[in-house]
This record gives sequence, structure tokens and C-alpha cells, in this order.
Amino acid sequence: MNSKLKFYQSIRFKIALVFVLILMLTLECVGAVFVRQLEHQNLNTFKQTIELPSYVDNSLAEQLSRSNTKKANKQINQILSEVNNNNISEIRVVDSKSIVRGTSNADNRSAIGQKTTDQAIKATLLNNRSHTENLYDNSNHTRYYVNVIPLVDNSNNNVVGAVYLRASLESVYSNINNITLVYLSAAMITIVLSLILAIIISQEITRPIEEMRKQTLRIARGDYSGQVKVLGNDELGQLAGAVNNLSVRVEEAQESSDSERRRLDSILSHMSDGVLATDRRGNVTIVNNMALQLLGVENEDDLIGKSIIDVLDIRHDYTVRQLVNGEQREMIIDMSNSGNNLILNAYFSPIQRESGFVSGLVCVLHDVTSQQKEERERKQFVSNVSHELRTPLTSVRSYVEALSDGAWQDKEIAPKFLKVVQDETDRMIRMINDLLSLSRMDAGTTKLNLEYVNINELFNYILDRFDMIIKKEEDPKKKKYTIERYFTKKDLWVEIDTDKFTQVIDNIMNNAIKYSPDGGVITTRLLETHNHVILSISDQGLGIPRKDLGRIFDRFFRVDKARSRKQGGTGLGLAISKEVINMLGGQIWVDSVEGKGSTFYISLPYVPYEEEDWDDEETEK
Repeated sequence: MNSKLKFYQSIRFKIALVFVLILMLTLECVGAVFVRQLEHQNLNTFKQTIELPSYVDNSLAEQLSRSNTKKANKQINQILSEVNNNNISEIRVVDSKSIVRGTSNADNRSAIGQKTTDQAIKATLLNNRSHTENLYDNSNHTRYYVNVIPLVDNSNNNVVGAVYLRASLESVYSNINNITLVYLSAAMITIVLSLILAIIISQEITRPIEEMRKQTLRIARGDYSGQVKVLGNDELGQLAGAVNNLSVRVEEAQESSDSERRRLDSILSHMSDGVLATDRRGNVTIVNNMALQLLGVENEDDLIGKSIIDVLDIRHDYTVRQLVNGEQREMIIDMSNSGNNLILNAYFSPIQRESGFVSGLVCVLHDVTSQQKEERERKQFVSNVSHELRTPLTSVRSYVEALSDGAWQDKEIAPKFLKVVQDETDRMIRMINDLLSLSRMDAGTTKLNLEYVNINELFNYILDRFDMIIKKEEDPKKKKYTIERYFTKKDLWVEIDTDKFTQVIDNIMNNAIKYSPDGGVITTRLLETHNHVILSISDQGLGIPRKDLGRIFDRFFRVDKARSRKQGGTGLGLAISKEVINMLGGQIWVDSVEGKGSTFYISLPYVPYEEEDWDDEETEK
């Protein structure tokens, strides 16, 4: 907005101009009436001054009634010469036969005795009525007043002639022009003085308005510090007070709006869900940081102005009208095609005014990748449990039916069938126990009996048990293997649950024995890092394909399902091992090359204890 206005554009000039125009119009109307009235009055006065006395008219009528024309004309000229009126230019006497009998104009004596051609005189003689008119003589540019009066014989009331009287009006109009000139001069002086006075007065009147204009401009720029001076209690004073009050209210509203906007921006910035807002055409106008992260966009300018159906890549399935009209309130969007590997739940809500007009749309994006993954895992887990239980149950049912059909009477077959039933039942019991353990771990109800244990001694103790199994094994058909140990000589005290840790090592060792070839070597290591203890168990088995490394700790996952099930595995050992190690604050992972074997690593948190620390603890005890 331009704050500098030219003088002719300002309100003070307009007020002064209106005042002067009204004054000029008033003076013009008054002057017109005044001049008109002055002209009328001067003309009436002039007409009265040039009227002939009645005795002159009677004398002239008497002379026109005489039969002696010559003496009568002489007497008429004598009467006309006695009329002393400087305003009269000419007096002409005409008888009833339209013959000029006398004139006061010495230069027009030749007209005496001639018949007049003046139509006004002829009309007066004919109608016996006076006739007046104003004439303008183009030859000398002079205005004249003409008055034709009939002359009547008093004895018989017959028209005996007429008096033609002509007087110059120049003196009258000269007087009127002089007075008009004086009036116009006075009017011009009045207008100039009034214009100056009007500008001064309008400036005083508009000064508060100018201050209010400047204040409103400051308010528009965001500056609310100024105040308009209240000079009175009139309308302008009340308006100035209202502007000051408006400035305070706008400042408070602006501060409240800024505070709300900052709070909204803070809320949007720290929301765990992505938020997109659009206009009524579906073009994005607001986007928060979480939405940028979920959509894999670095700069919000890349989204602002774009259609939301293009941003979410749903143009082929939905239209903006369907979203704005609320036909589609919620949907699942798979972002795997864009490389994000995310699954988003999009909830749409129209922005509706009180009138019902929809001015935009709000979309809330929630990351449901983990929920969808858990749902798929749950369905897969239920399917796996059903499958794993159905297999032994089917086997048990088959053998039980065979026994029921008479196989129990066969002393050679019956014990084998019962042994299979017992093995499958034990396998189901182990599977159910493992499932219950996993369920308690998932629910967080499993309690750990933590104690500081020398991990060297515990690991050696577990491996010694497997060595004893090798020594006691007398069946030549059983698989033979060797356990090699590479341990640090330093005592490492770690806070663990001994029973559950033993279960983990047993699971990994059993898998190493199952999948190692006959005569294979199982290598175990124990070493210390800065703040961790690392255990590793390596076998010389078939190894794990690279594509299966990420799923090796999943529940019921087997690389070789037929072989694992044949050897009595439940497919839950590694899943339980991972849960136990995580509960102990450690990590477990595997490194494997297909055809060359696998190595399982276990990392546990470790804080070194000095001998002085143990001495202090024993002293306190």
C-alpha cells in the first residue's frame, strides 16, 4: 500500500474542493438571481424615468385633432422640444393615418410628413394598445427601449395618433455590468479566501484521519506500538479511540494466532504420525516432518502444491472428489514400490466450515509396517503351529488306529508302534513347552534368576557334558564328533540366568551336532572385548544359504525341514535362544557359508571387576 498520496488525491483537498464548489454554486445562484433582479429593477426604474407626463400626451392628442395641420405640426414640435429627458433618444408623433407629424430628433426631420413603416406603430393605431420592446441596433451595437403609446381624443375616445418613444439602454446595462463586475470580483476574492480557509480547516479536520491512516498502515505491517491522539469526544475522537482499541485487539489476536500457530507447528513437528493438509482442490498446503520421512522426501517444497493423490500414488484407485466428499475415509498404502518398504494407514478427514462448505482435506499417515508384519507373522505362526502339531498327531492317530485294528497282538510290531507314539507325544510336549516359554517371554512374565557367574567355568561345564556323552556312546552307528576349545585364561564374571543360558548353549550345540558330518569338529571360542564377552560355536555342516540367514531365528523356520523334523526338532530352539539372549541384554547372530558350516556368536555385556572390588564386597559382608 502506498502511504504517500499526492495533494490532489488527499481527503483534505477533496473536502476543500467540495466546500469551494458548493460556495461557487451558491454564489452563482445568488449572483444570477441578484443580477436578474437588478436588471429588472433598473429597467423598471428606467422605464418610469422616460415616461411622458400625461399633460404632454393630452397636448399632443389635442394638436392631432386640429384641422390646421401646419399649425398643429408646429405646435407638436414645440411640445416635443420642451420635453427635457436626456435618456430619451427620440420621440416621434404619428397621426391616425400613420403619417409622422413630428420628431424630437433633429437629424430625422425629413421623416415628417411621410408615412411610417413601423409595424409596432401601426399595430398600436389599430388595436389602441401600448406596445413595448427592446431592440438591438447592429449598426452601432446599441440596445434601445421602444414604447409606443396610443393618443386618444378625450371628447370622443377615438385614437387620433400614437407617440413612438425610443430610449437607449446602454446606461442601464453599463450600470448593471459595473455592479456585476464588482460582485464577481468580490465573489472571486471570497472563493480564494474560502479555499485557503477550507484547506486549513480540512487539514485540521483530517489530521486525526491522517494519523489513523498511518496507524492502520503500521498495523498492516505488524507494528502495534503507535497510538492515535484523541483530541476530542466528537466522531473523529471516538473513531481514534476505536482505532487504538482495534490496534490492541489486533495485537492480542495476532499474538494469540502466532502462539496457536507455533503450538500447532510444534505439535505437527513432534507428532509420531505424518500429517498432510490440502486445499479444496486436493493440493498439499501443509506437511509435517514425519510425513516427509514416511514418504521419503527431504524437502517439503517438493510436496507443496502437488495433488495428494499423486503424493500418495493412489490416482489409479481414487479421485480427489471421493476423498473430499468422505467416500473413502481410511485406506492401507503399500510404499514398497517406491523403495520405502513401509506400509501406511492413511486416514482422511474433510475440513468443513460451519456452513457445510468443504475447504480442504486432512490426511493422517500412520506407520503400520510393524503391525502388518506382526499380523503376517501371527498368521504364519498359527499356520506353522497347526502344521507342526498336525504332523505328529496324524502319525499318532495312524499308529493308534493300527494298534486298535489288532496290531497290539503282534509282539514284534506293537512295541515299535508304541515307541513311535511315545516319541511323537514327547515331541509335541516339547513343542508346547517351547511355545509356552516363548509366550511368557513375549508377555514379559518370564522371571530371570540373575547371578554373577564365571562364564569360563560355566561354558566348560556345558561342553564337558557333551564330551561325556561322546565317551559313553557305545553304539557304533551313532555320529562321532570332536569339540575344540579356545578360551581366554582370564576369569570373566557375567550377570546371567544360569539355567536359561545353559538352555541356549544346549540348543546351539545340539544343532551343531545334528548338522555336522560324522567325525566333524565343533570349535568353541570365548574371548573378551572392551565391554562384552563373545562366545562362538562353529560347525562343519552344510551351512545356511545366504537368503535364509535373516530368518534363521524365526519361529518354526528350518533350512532343511525334512531332516530337522526327522531328528525331532521343533523349529523353536533358535527363536527361544534369541529371546533369552535379548532378555540378558546381549545379542546373538550367525555367520555361515553354504557347504562350509556355520558359526553362531553370542555377545553378553561385561563389566570387569578388579580384585579390590571383590575385597570391598567381602568386607561389607
